Amino acid sequence: MSSTLPESQARFEVKSLVTEENKIGALLVESGKLQWEDIDPILRLQREQELRFGEAALQLGLVLPEDVRFALARQFGYTYLPHSDAGMSEELIAAYKPFSPEVEALRTLRSQLLLRWFDRGQKMISLVSANVGEGCSAMAANLAVLFSQLGRRTLLIDADLRNPRQHEIFNMPNREGLSDVLAHRVNHSAVMLVNAFSNFYLLTSGTIPPNPQELLSRQDFPALLEDFSDLYDVIIIDTPPSNMNADAQTVLKHTGGALMVMRQDLTRVNDAVSLKATIAATNAEIVGSVLNRF
Repeated sequence: MSSTLPESQARFEVKSLVTEENKIGALLVESGKLQWEDIDPILRLQREQELRFGEAALQLGLVLPEDVRFALARQFGYTYLPHSDAGMSEELIAAYKPFSPEVEALRTLRSQLLLRWFDRGQKMISLVSANVGEGCSAMAANLAVLFSQLGRRTLLIDADLRNPRQHEIFNMPNREGLSDVLAHRVNHSAVMLVNAFSNFYLLTSGTIPPNPQELLSRQDFPALLEDFSDLYDVIIIDTPPSNMNADAQTVLKHTGGALMVMRQDLTRVNDAVSLKATIAATNAEIVGSVLNRF
């Protein structure tokens, strides 16, 4: 009589062992980086040389360093996306390149915003730029991801009701959004959970309206923001370029804080000065400015 276990039973026993002793192994299998038959030689080498599971898998050449980093991040509740995940924009470097120097710079910005704004009891901030192409939408998206990675319940609102981009960056539908809520066509159900991340929610722009500035000027907008402030820890609002229309001013008036976004070799000094004056006219506080090099 053969002593070999049926494949399904053997796989179950190996899975149980990995889950109990080396959760990183289960994560690597679940993400497709390892096969179940790889587990036994890894465990054997781990015991023989007193290595960590990831170290043994690397030594055997069964995984890449980035695979181990991804599994460790999942184990510690730090959500990001492997490059194999398709759909979301490559601009989302906080998700795709979390260990890069560029994202470390963004984390420094996040820390400054916490110290200067959010830890003072504030919950909302608008990102605003002078011109198209200065990276305001990408900056808003990346900061929102970074705040959600802190475990803070984060809402990103696309308040550009003319040329919205957040639904494209996150590859989400844009059938209903901010404009539809303000027009009383839908309720708060338009807010979507972005399943790829924890604690991250998105309110897209919604239907492109014929009257964006009028919609944003209604009392429904500050009332909506007040409702959201009870539900979320951090609210980041992406606004249209201030040189194109007065929509950004309308948004800033109700959010109270602004982060100026400029791009190296694109934003002119006169544009930066004009943007600062525009923000000041709304009585919003300039929390900081960032020179975007990405």
